[in-house]
Amino acid sequence: MTKKLNRVLDPRGFQERTKIELAKRPTLDELKSGKILFYNNTKLGFCNYYTVFDRIKEKLSELGITNYVEYTETVRGKNAERLAEYAAMLAEEKPLAAIVAFGDMGTSSSTTVVAIELEKLGIPTVYMTAPPGSAITEGVGVYRAGQLCLCSVDIFQASTVQEVSEQVDLKWDYILGSLTSNGAELEKLAFIDFKMDRVPPAKDGFLPLVEQIEVTDEGLIEPGCYMEEINDYFNEEHISDGLPIIPPTKARYEKMMEYCPFDEDLVLCDPSGPSGKTVTVKDVAIAAVMAGCKPTAMPILVAAFKALNSPLYNLNQSVTTSHPGGNLVLVSGPIAQQVGLSGKQGCMGPGYPANATIGRAVNLVIMNIFRSVPGVCDLDCLASQAEFTFCFAEEPELAQWNMINEDRYDSETTTVYVLKAEPIHDIIDFLSLDGYDLLDTITHCCTTLGSNNAYMPGPLVVCLTPDHGIMLKRAGFTKRMIQEHIHTYAYHEVPMVRNRGLVPVRPESFKNKHPMPVTRTPEDVEVVVIGGRGGHDGVILPWALHSEGCVEPVALPDGRIAKSIDDFKTK
Repeated sequence: MTKKLNRVLDPRGFQERTKIELAKRPTLDELKSGKILFYNNTKLGFCNYYTVFDRIKEKLSELGITNYVEYTETVRGKNAERLAEYAAMLAEEKPLAAIVAFGDMGTSSSTTVVAIELEKLGIPTVYMTAPPGSAITEGVGVYRAGQLCLCSVDIFQASTVQEVSEQVDLKWDYILGSLTSNGAELEKLAFIDFKMDRVPPAKDGFLPLVEQIEVTDEGLIEPGCYMEEINDYFNEEHISDGLPIIPPTKARYEKMMEYCPFDEDLVLCDPSGPSGKTVTVKDVAIAAVMAGCKPTAMPILVAAFKALNSPLYNLNQSVTTSHPGGNLVLVSGPIAQQVGLSGKQGCMGPGYPANATIGRAVNLVIMNIFRSVPGVCDLDCLASQAEFTFCFAEEPELAQWNMINEDRYDSETTTVYVLKAEPIHDIIDFLSLDGYDLLDTITHCCTTLGSNNAYMPGPLVVCLTPDHGIMLKRAGFTKRMIQEHIHTYAYHEVPMVRNRGLVPVRPESFKNKHPMPVTRTPEDVEVVVIGGRGGHDGVILPWALHSEGCVEPVALPDGRIAKSIDDFKTK
């Protein structure tokens, strides 16, 4: 009998990689008579980074090239379509070449798209980057263009003007060559030596494990018999989060679809991240198998990805940000308990399989489909446990006020609330004797000087344990009163947030506010009662960079609200 390993589905999906045609480069003499476009994605306005453009212009001037046009606009909040439209607008200047900057942190991925679109429009382009952004620009370049002229300079926020100039000088031959070379020399300059996915996923959707694992038994061998080898392979190929996975065979995938009446090719998320791929139902189901989910998790996961795809979430940038937040999945309503999700004692820690596996599946999809891989193609400086899993439920028996599903819909509707956010921050108060003192303690923890919401007001989630929920209710606090109190008193003095942290992104109406609130309205404050008895509450602080908390009902393919998990059963 022929030895054969049961085939394993590739969690990355098919990557339809294209290799763009690079624009024809002008000669040096042609550059002298034409126009050069400088595009600043606003990152050059910080520290001494603008020296990058200053020094390049000085070097060009020495060659007799002095005709420049410059645009400055952020890429934040723009999806791929809007980035392409912006590149087309820049191309209307009809420049002979373009220099794009700066790819150092969170804007790196989107700015790479602008550089690619300029090349596709026939404009020779060089993209100036710096660590850690250089790595992610390589990934975006490989997945979306196949080749691109990327110039990395080794500078950071404390680099002096002289140090920045010296770095540009070290790379000047590359910069000039990228603007004026053609043929084999240009191909060499635009080659990206990426460290991951060197062999693109196969079109048949399966991993080439047969070639990688030596099968010693005869017959059809289940991957479980080679668990260590398969997990080693997944880790080596950067298609696992580092924890053991369940090999996603076709049989396991089909079982996962037992509570998923959605078409497997249904697109749940628009193109995002380094790969620029969409997320389909099939992608989610494969990740759910790997994460160890039960089939009943699929309706929750489908709703979660629909919520993540809201334009208000800013998914494209969220999957590669340097912020250590995860994708919080907070489920409210009857189906939460039916599928085993918990909001009881210890619900954000170990011991709750549905919480752990559903949250894990969300992050596996983001890593494998968008190829946002830590240390390779992700900007995370430190990351956090929230990027393994970040999922829990509201508990009706603990609730002191309306739950999220009741506020947005009704008690029979189950909702999924998603938020790009930090892990929970503990709030301890065992001594307050009434809800008034307790609420002051909670409010004080709703921001710190180094938190994103000190500079970008946005949503947050206050998690009250049952004892404290009772104390606040006994003191006469409604949910609205708690929201208003936190909105009013969670703030920073303006001098403390000026010129530190990061560039603020605030509503125009906040321009002359003093002190500076960390929320925009009381509705930014979600209040839930979860956990066990005792004096520990928690607050979940947001990423908040053009990113909102988004709510999606758990619904059937025809849009009807599901009343029970059994509504989804396919057979």
